[in-house]
Amino acid sequence: MYDFSQIDKSGLYSPIGQGFGGQAPQNVIPMVIESGARGERFYDIYSLLLKERIVFLGTPVMDQVANVIVAQLLYLDREDPEKEISMYVNSPGGVITAGLAIYDTMQLIRAPVSTICVGMAASMATVLLCSGATGKRFALPSSTIHMHQPMGGAQGQAADIEIQAREILRLQDKIRQIISENTGQSYEQVARDTDRDFYLTPEQAVEYGLIDEVLTRPAETTGN
Repeated sequence: MYDFSQIDKSGLYSPIGQGFGGQAPQNVIPMVIESGARGERFYDIYSLLLKERIVFLGTPVMDQVANVIVAQLLYLDREDPEKEISMYVNSPGGVITAGLAIYDTMQLIRAPVSTICVGMAASMATVLLCSGATGKRFALPSSTIHMHQPMGGAQGQAADIEIQAREILRLQDKIRQIISENTGQSYEQVARDTDRDFYLTPEQAVEYGLIDEVLTRPAETTGN
């Protein structure tokens, strides 16, 4: 839910917070050696994926993470506005405003963005997952998709709490509208379903309209 003070300890969208889990991610980034005519070049794994037009959201959605994702999307759109971008999502959600920055950029750029859930898409990450290009929203078979309503952690004088409560309701309305538009579910249905924690399997997410297909390995064919 949304947490306007520190961290969303319950694990949902929050204007300020991390979402599921409480620990900040550790910066363990594998390096890859690529050999070519000019010798060996070293890349961190994310730079190598970016060369293949793959963006990976694998942390809580914080401001710094959103800035990196937005920059990557803008760069890839500039490189080739007609070629698809693949965004893999394994995130517990996080800061709503950071997530909306990514969402708006996905809608702004010309390149279609396919979304693929691996592991978990929860809270704000689910909003991004369902906002991929039509027909190009996927999840792996063992992944989990999760939605819920904002939760406030407002503090201060009564007038300040009232102001923050209005902002929570505004953001809640925005999130519900996005989910409704991308799933085909009515606003009222989305409001009911996100009133409490709502977990879906990939198959249930397809039925709900959050994704278009569950990705599996194609069956191998044997020749005669």
